[in-house]
Amino acid sequence: MGAMPELRPMLATPGTHVPAGEQWRHEVKWDGVRSITRVEGADVSMTSRNGNRITVAWPELCTPPSGHRDLVVDGEIIALNERGLPDFRVLAERMHVRKTSAITRLAERIPATFMVFDVLRIDGEDLLHLPLHERRKRLEDLDLGPSGWQVPSTYDDGPMLFDATRAQGLEGIVSKRLDSPYRPGERSSGWLKFAHRHRASYVVGGWRPQVGGAHLAALLVGEPTSEGLLYRGRVGSGIGAKQSRMLTELVAPLTRSSSPFADEVPRVDAKDTTWVEPVVVIDVDTHGIGYERLRQPSYRGVRDDLTPEDLEGT
Repeated sequence: MGAMPELRPMLATPGTHVPAGEQWRHEVKWDGVRSITRVEGADVSMTSRNGNRITVAWPELCTPPSGHRDLVVDGEIIALNERGLPDFRVLAERMHVRKTSAITRLAERIPATFMVFDVLRIDGEDLLHLPLHERRKRLEDLDLGPSGWQVPSTYDDGPMLFDATRAQGLEGIVSKRLDSPYRPGERSSGWLKFAHRHRASYVVGGWRPQVGGAHLAALLVGEPTSEGLLYRGRVGSGIGAKQSRMLTELVAPLTRSSSPFADEVPRVDAKDTTWVEPVVVIDVDTHGIGYERLRQPSYRGVRDDLTPEDLEGT
């Protein structure tokens, strides 16, 4: 068989009720960075959800598994916070670093793990058309050896896992039909996701300085829609001195003269705002969903694995 073309990850649909029954299996929803990862001989190549090559940022994950010189898998890169829980904010410190010496230091201080939950190709055989239960068996048979990769457990009882992950402070669960094929780039009802925290990604359209100062204190964010970028609120909580410096460097080259939002930004929020080109995506935690404005939003990190186009229709 020929080489497999570049793939985009299969996506889960937000669910309303955790399904039950023998046709479903349930997994922990990891708070990390999605990656389609290829092994070609001794080389490992990691690609983000939006097609960017991210291999250089994760050297500890680039030792190939044993016994296979042609492999394509799907999974999530995670790192643990001080409570021992997967936390995207911990990963965010590493995602933007490209200097080799700094990457090496961060890999030692903030080690990552690759949670591999699907296998798409093994030794020339395309597995996309196989049902999930067959792909899962092939995945569990792999010898991951010293790769830094793990195969996470699956569970029969979805409601139990949902309650357990909520009690443990994890992000949520994903429920998958055992007969589901892998459909690259599609958002499928064969995979359902259930999040405990109200977290979503938004596009940065401007920033405000500290009162009486020049340092970045808050971001103005919006949601891409068919009507344009609609304003959703101002995010200041979670932006400390370190985050302020990083974000200032990130948005400084993006300054523009007018608001990128398609609707009107309230005067109290627009005052002293520096507008920027709407290309930076961040994660935000909020209390409650379905509101025109974010409620008590908190900054969680920059998503350089996503573009504004990735957010449309999610």
